[in-house]
Amino acid sequence: MRRYLLAALTLALAAASFPAQSLAQGRSQNPEARSEQASDRRQRQTEWGDRQAPLPQLRNAGPCPYVKVLYDAGRYVEFAGGQEASAAVGYSGEIQGISAGCSYEDEEPISVVMELLFELGRGPTAQGSQKTYRYWVAVTKRNDAVIAKEYFDLPVTFRPGEDRTYVRQMVEGIVIPRAQLTTSGANFEVLVGFDVTPEMAEFNRAGKRFRIDVGTDVAAGTAQANQ
Repeated sequence: MRRYLLAALTLALAAASFPAQSLAQGRSQNPEARSEQASDRRQRQTEWGDRQAPLPQLRNAGPCPYVKVLYDAGRYVEFAGGQEASAAVGYSGEIQGISAGCSYEDEEPISVVMELLFELGRGPTAQGSQKTYRYWVAVTKRNDAVIAKEYFDLPVTFRPGEDRTYVRQMVEGIVIPRAQLTTSGANFEVLVGFDVTPEMAEFNRAGKRFRIDVGTDVAAGTAQANQ
């Protein structure tokens, strides 16, 4: 399933001047200059390259925006009655990975596409077989203010006896205008996370966790105890 998001920067934000190395500069025919350019490209790939395999159909003229999961919102765990115990887990989820790519050149805006992998679970206190998770995608100036943010629904149906499932989501239409030719994607971040409660965010920050398939473990333990 595809999701679409359009991130529009305000004129004040877009007008900010960001230091970046422009790839639109004239190409030198001098062998030493070409060697130096190749070295610069390798350095950029090492420093800015997407370590989670960018989508192959896109090409970018410079570094892509940083794309990552916000730690506080990377996992979703419901607890019945607010009790942090494996037996009290309802529905749960985790963003397992992101594959992203971007495209821009000359004065074009930055276009970003992402593929998200969700691992979703159904614990012992979950009611029913269907759950609609909610997640968001936000565009920010790097280590600064949020420029645009949009929420998406992720409906999931668990098959009979199924406690865990995986879902892939495509997010397209992320467009980031650039202030000038030398404004690179490295000046921006694209963040992803679940729509969590303050209690869930604190649970994540504390580093606490239960496995997605915790319902299976609890059920098995109960069965053994009753034998």
